[in-house]
Amino acid sequence: MPDQARPPLPSSIDETIAMLGDQDYLAGRALGTVLFLALKMKRPLFLEGEAGVGKTEIAKVLSKALGRPLIRLQCYEGLDISSAVYEWNYPAQMLEIRLAEASGLTDRDRIESDIFSERYLIRRPVLQALSSADGRAPVFLIDELDRTDEAFEAFLLEVLSDFQVTIPELGTIRAAEPPIVIITTNRTREVHDALKRRCLYHWVDYPNARQELEIIRRKVPDCNAALSAQIVAYVQKLRTLDLFKNPGVAETIDWATALTELDRLALDPETISDTIGTLLKYQDDIARIQGSDGAKVLDDIKSELQAAG
Repeated sequence: MPDQARPPLPSSIDETIAMLGDQDYLAGRALGTVLFLALKMKRPLFLEGEAGVGKTEIAKVLSKALGRPLIRLQCYEGLDISSAVYEWNYPAQMLEIRLAEASGLTDRDRIESDIFSERYLIRRPVLQALSSADGRAPVFLIDELDRTDEAFEAFLLEVLSDFQVTIPELGTIRAAEPPIVIITTNRTREVHDALKRRCLYHWVDYPNARQELEIIRRKVPDCNAALSAQIVAYVQKLRTLDLFKNPGVAETIDWATALTELDRLALDPETISDTIGTLLKYQDDIARIQGSDGAKVLDDIKSELQAAG
């Protein structure tokens, strides 16, 4: 997309919420406000919350809505600079050295200058995010930061403070235009305050029943209205049971899709038992719901829905 055709940043909180809504992402006022400020102030946005509440989806939606490329750094234990930032193409460098020696070139400084050039640099997600083309700074998603260690967090401080990376052989590479940075964490461990101070913060919670029902309406439009109401009421009730892992919004959508594919029009014990693996991912939780707890939840939500009309 040419730069002149790129959608502009939203100019207000309401425009930000509407922009997300146009991409079928329902955002509350608090999220719309902090996202608008992050875009306006060019600050990273730190999103914390349980797995499956839609944190990663925010970055994807921003990429689509703003017409910018999405660069994703998926974090994991042991992530290092060579995987996250850059590395040198060692086989190509060795080949270049041998060719230089075969041609009689003995100037070591010249050889070193040649092999440590952009030509042999492999750009990983962090460096890609700082190297925007045509003035189109990307959306840079640093996903599940809590899976990495504190050493990698410390490295990110330079990136998030000054949007630059220092490569010893080349010097400092700075972003011509700061990327839109979204950082997510599932809170499996605490992230250091030094990194959080460089960001705006928002806790992403599970949606309420009305919001979740609207999400299903948008994401699974073929789902029967009465079934959608039962699904949402059932999932909302499950989240109050202190399960090992509460179902997220993604699981709610998957369950609604599965039941629609099976042409179900209402929840019943057999249907729940047959499809519960779409919603819950731990055997202890599944066994609990297939027992008396699950039957009670179904009876409760049917009574509540009937009373509500």
